Amino acid sequence: MSKEKPSAPQGMRDFGPDEMVRRNYIFNTIRKVYEKYGYVQIETPAMEKLETLTGKYGEEGDRLIFKVLNSGDYLKDLKEANAAEWDSKKATRYLSEKALKYDLTVPFARFVVQYHHQLKFPFKRYQIQPVWRADRPQKGRYREFYQCDADVIGSDSLINEIEFVQIYNEVLNNLRLKPYVIKINHRKILSGFAEVIGGQAQLIAFTVALDKLDKIGKEKVLEELRTKGFTEEQLNKVNSILDIGGSTQEKLSFLKKYFENNETGLKGVAEIEKVFTVSQELGIQNGELELDLTLARGLDYYTGCIFEAKIIDSGMGSISGGGRYDDLTGIFGMPGISGVGISFGADRIYDILLAQNLFPDFNENKIQFLFLNFGDEEALTSLKLVHELRKNDIRAALYPDPAKIKKQMGYANDIGVTNVCTIGSEEIKNGMIGIKNMETGEQQSLSMNDFKSKYLS
Repeated sequence: MSKEKPSAPQGMRDFGPDEMVRRNYIFNTIRKVYEKYGYVQIETPAMEKLETLTGKYGEEGDRLIFKVLNSGDYLKDLKEANAAEWDSKKATRYLSEKALKYDLTVPFARFVVQYHHQLKFPFKRYQIQPVWRADRPQKGRYREFYQCDADVIGSDSLINEIEFVQIYNEVLNNLRLKPYVIKINHRKILSGFAEVIGGQAQLIAFTVALDKLDKIGKEKVLEELRTKGFTEEQLNKVNSILDIGGSTQEKLSFLKKYFENNETGLKGVAEIEKVFTVSQELGIQNGELELDLTLARGLDYYTGCIFEAKIIDSGMGSISGGGRYDDLTGIFGMPGISGVGISFGADRIYDILLAQNLFPDFNENKIQFLFLNFGDEEALTSLKLVHELRKNDIRAALYPDPAKIKKQMGYANDIGVTNVCTIGSEEIKNGMIGIKNMETGEQQSLSMNDFKSKYLS
């Protein structure tokens, strides 16, 4: 009976050498920008306590958390529990105490609270790590994916938001991801909308539905709000909000009149306007930064400016998101510390760069010199030269086995070696080395001294 072919779990992937070179290019490009702006790197564990994660992402987010079974006889306590409590939610507390992290922000808040005596505020950190979500796999959406986060915590200055606009601009330009748009909104503007239409008690339902606008369309958003108890009068007002158009300046002018009697909305407008004004002073062009009044970001912890970045005409959703959270550490017993952050989705960036042929040529990662193996004596001579090349930070290798030359040359061609070097018995006797450039086909013979002078001096 044949066994099923082994494979990775659905929504999770293996990465081969070529993919890793490309992925590291993305990580390193983002890392260099983060470090230029003064961010320092930390890491948090793959798993967190389940109680650390639940209740931070909203009801829908909580359903997507990957829970980890307790070790040992995890069914023991469940068997002793009242059978009437054996539904999936209530049984969870008997089965699972830990979970794979859903994002990097909540674990970061836990980190800040746990180590706050050792940190200097404002604390600027970045993380490049995988996260896991029990979502339905589809194009651009995976169950395991990497986030590249940067956060400032311990400062409520809008300078941080403006700096993130600059980081977006620099990263996207360095990756040659054009044209792009950085979308921005404010949770106080959304709260103001909810207050004006009389739905402030249903703010979370409003933002969660609004966050799905790009995915399901306006009619289904309105229908979802209808099921959440919004009246037809309120839905008509929501519909008019969704139809607000014009340039950023026109939208700001509209909002100032719309919120003339609403303090919450006016505060959001004032903060957004400052971010736009200063960003433009710093060189952000019209069209690169856009006020999007339907941008909601479904996570419950956002309280101020919220961001998304999209690559226009890529066929992909947002490649980055983030925003201001005023009291995320408060849920861990340390209230009143404001923070703001963004996160790039490396996997979506990878897919766009690959589809648009935007990855650079990675010749610097190839082996520059591969020495053929003709036997023990020749291999030892070659290995000494390989050692010298490596000491000079030159990528070099010796084929490990004295296989047929055709096989060794085929291997060199398959892995993209730049030069193949030949040191056989005749070359040893004459103090020479044969070199073939695999890209041009050019062959030459150099003395050992000339070779060292050319490549090791």
